[in-house]
Amino acid sequence: MRTIEIRTAQNVSIEYELASLRDRAFAILIDSLIIMAFIFFVLFFIILLLPSVLGGANGELVLVILYLVSPVTGFILYQFFSEWLANGQSWGKKAVGIQVVRLDGKQPEATDYLLRALFHLVDTLLSSGILAAIVISSSAKAQRLGDLSANTTVIRRRSTQRYRLSDILRIESAEQYQPRYPEVRQLSEQDMLTVKNVLIRFQKYRNSAHWAAVHATAQRIAQVLQVAPPDGNPIEFLKTLLRDYIVLTR
Repeated sequence: MRTIEIRTAQNVSIEYELASLRDRAFAILIDSLIIMAFIFFVLFFIILLLPSVLGGANGELVLVILYLVSPVTGFILYQFFSEWLANGQSWGKKAVGIQVVRLDGKQPEATDYLLRALFHLVDTLLSSGILAAIVISSSAKAQRLGDLSANTTVIRRRSTQRYRLSDILRIESAEQYQPRYPEVRQLSEQDMLTVKNVLIRFQKYRNSAHWAAVHATAQRIAQVLQVAPPDGNPIEFLKTLLRDYIVLTR
């Protein structure tokens, strides 16, 4: 498992798991199937609705151009608009659970997604994906040429680590522990793993930036759950939430 640390604009380092080559290949495969289906229907309706154009002297030439240009143009446009409009997740990436992010912690912009899409010509289409596979495998940050040009990479949104919350905090039985915040059941396990990671990062890097991240996380969860966190002790509040979640959901 390869990971990467990205420092946000608030000077907080967050560790992400990099998407594997297999993840990215499956995402491209799903995207390609979607694009092929869309292009098939578009060409079908063109042939059906414009028989006069295709039946002329240049009809065969028009068909050849459509069959050659449509897949390439459709692939580039699909990659650009799907990632741009869905926050770095094409339908294929969303199905696999991966996402495009910038290495400087900023939100990717339209130009970043456009660069990534255009470089698919070299990375994916002209080389049948071989060049992308080689560059991703040899890059320390799992970047293809499109990522290198846009200063991006692709991360997993769903961790492949095999441990669960019950492996992090162990409580003998629910009878021995009285939960203080039953509202915590509104949160998902992924939410609580994020809380755990925030606490671990603060324990590892005790600085003002990570303390601010702990405080912000506590305030945000308190707001979502509509509870009052203890004043001046967000760490204990987050630890209590973790314990409560394990007791109430296992």
